[in-house]
Amino acid sequence: MKMPKLPALAAAAAGVMLSTAPLLAHHSFAAEYESKEITLSGTITKVEWTNPHIYFYIDVKDAGGNVVNYAVEGYPPNTLKRTGFRKDDLKIGDLVTVTAYPAKDSSNRVAGREITFPDGGKKFAGPAAGKGPPSAPTSAKQ
Repeated sequence: MKMPKLPALAAAAAGVMLSTAPLLAHHSFAAEYESKEITLSGTITKVEWTNPHIYFYIDVKDAGGNVVNYAVEGYPPNTLKRTGFRKDDLKIGDLVTVTAYPAKDSSNRVAGREITFPDGGKKFAGPAAGKGPPSAPTSAKQ
């Protein structure tokens, strides 16, 4: 039995689009972030502990005293959980210091590396120092 051409073509096109969607959804840290580190200190305002990467937001005062909200991107939740980093570690209202890589597009978005909490404890949220922003973690040291 001969299959009609249009339904077969539509099915093939749908298959190609669905198989490439995950490739378009994920990005390389190096493609989006600078390799130089910056340090930000601010108050946590929001936490998004979801795949493919966590985000938390901090209010930081700039040189003019204006408050600027930064989005801090981290590794996937499962990666962080395996290193002992839990969502509950990020508490809204806590003052934290973050070392991070700024976005290449100059937006108020950074790839978080290390977070220092109010009690002085530290956790890694992203790539290790001196490595630049990789697309996946190579080690998780604390």
